[in-house]
Amino acid sequence: MTPIRPKKFIDPLKLAGVTYVDYKDSKLLAQFITYHRSIQSRFHTGMPLKKQKKVATAIKNARYMGLLPFVRYEK
Repeated sequence: MTPIRPKKFIDPLKLAGVTYVDYKDSKLLAQFITYHRSIQSRFHTGMPLKKQKKVATAIKNARYMGLLPFVRYEK
């Protein structure tokens, strides 16, 4: 029986040429937020753990600064 290999993640930030994740770049961070404004998991984004943590921290900072919404508003 062969051992199960872990899934290789393809980093979407590396493919886009992004070297530094900044909380002020709201267009980039909006790609990693769901319709209900929650942060997507690594399973959906395909990022490695270190990059996922940096993106999550940047999203939280952007929310605190008022650049990204916490929740989705219905009219």
